[in-house]
Amino acid sequence: MIDPKILDNLASRLAAALPPGIKEIKQDAEKNFRAILDGTFAKLNLVTREEFDVQAAVLSRTHAKVQELEEQIMRLETRLHASGAGNGGDATQQSHGF
Repeated sequence: MIDPKILDNLASRLAAALPPGIKEIKQDAEKNFRAILDGTFAKLNLVTREEFDVQAAVLSRTHAKVQELEEQIMRLETRLHASGAGNGGDATQQSHGF
């Protein structure tokens, strides 16, 4: 979620940009701007940079783990096929005790 301070700052800046004749309703306009910004950003499902960076790190670690597991599977399959080639190709049943 977006930092509330950022939304408050943006709402204040929008209210400050109002023409002088409207500045009497500045506080009311600022509240309205804040509500509009909150609603708009909530619909966009935005995340903070910190949340994004955390998820990117998790994804990177997961990707590395998947690669590691794929390599392990390839090594095990190679060993299985090598041991199965010498005994008639029945290594799967023998290794499981069937």
